[in-house]
Amino acid sequence: MKSRDLFENFNPSKFFTYACLLLFSILLPLRLDGVIQWTYWAVFAPLWLWKFMVILGASVGVSIWASNPQYHAEREACVELKAMLISVGIHLLLFVFEILVCDSIETGEHAWMLVFIPLFFMFPVSVVACVWGFRHDRSVELEILCSVNILQFIFIALRLDKIIHWQWQVVLVPLWVFMSIFCLIILCYIIWSLLHPWTPNVASGQQRASLSEAMMWITIYVPFLTFEVLLVHRVDDLNAFSYKTIFVPLWLSLLTLMIMACWQKGGNYWWFGIRRDFCQLLLNICPFLREYGNISYDFCHEDSEDDEETSDQEVPKLAVIWRKDDKKVIRQSPGAYSLPHPKVDINMPD
Repeated sequence: MKSRDLFENFNPSKFFTYACLLLFSILLPLRLDGVIQWTYWAVFAPLWLWKFMVILGASVGVSIWASNPQYHAEREACVELKAMLISVGIHLLLFVFEILVCDSIETGEHAWMLVFIPLFFMFPVSVVACVWGFRHDRSVELEILCSVNILQFIFIALRLDKIIHWQWQVVLVPLWVFMSIFCLIILCYIIWSLLHPWTPNVASGQQRASLSEAMMWITIYVPFLTFEVLLVHRVDDLNAFSYKTIFVPLWLSLLTLMIMACWQKGGNYWWFGIRRDFCQLLLNICPFLREYGNISYDFCHEDSEDDEETSDQEVPKLAVIWRKDDKKVIRQSPGAYSLPHPKVDINMPD
């Protein structure tokens, strides 16, 4: 493991998002089990922090873009700015939804169909964002999740308002379908990763990276599916587990996502108007981290392969000269080769 790879591929936005979700998933079961007696406004504090950083980062980025007209002519800068604004719009709708959820839990005065209206508005916005993102080669993970789960949002709102009286196992049928499709995608990726080592012209590093990523996705999917099944059985009164026990698999999935965010290079450079990679900015602010970034760790030391690679690289290629008169081949030492002088000199005319 190389520290340089960590600094080059670290994705701060995803890492911060997953960290906030992990903290929220820790506070929520503690509140549901009665271990803490905080109001839900305090329990939702990690989500408020997440949305606050999004709004602050976008505000700073837009102000810097507006105050520097030279950036307006850069096509890539305009694409990055539009992507940031689309992301902010979706986060604002999520923010309104979370406020309504908190207020409805605390007061019980709002119908759940009214609470879910921001998610219903998010559906067309997410579809347009997905189309735009595919055309401009942008990451649209959040937009895809919001667009494919619209039917699930409607079912949950109807069930909470007691318009339908289905069991939660039936209410979450769209989620089961989505998880089944996601499972097929993961299985295809695992099969491809297992067949990848036998593909010609593939480096060993790429083989290990593919297998590692496949294992990561398994570590995310299986605990998350376990969490969903346990939660559904709990709300249907089919088990009596505490919410802390039910949320443990979710914590494992979020921790895995945080680890993967350390090697998922990406993110928008216009957040906070930094106009550069976050780790480059961090290295400029904290120069002592550069020494750490030049350290590498080898947990699987293979002397034979390393020796063969170094021996192949260190063997110099000897220059070959063919002497036509003597019909001999002369090999010179490296660095001593020089082009032979021509036998006939051609004088250029004045």
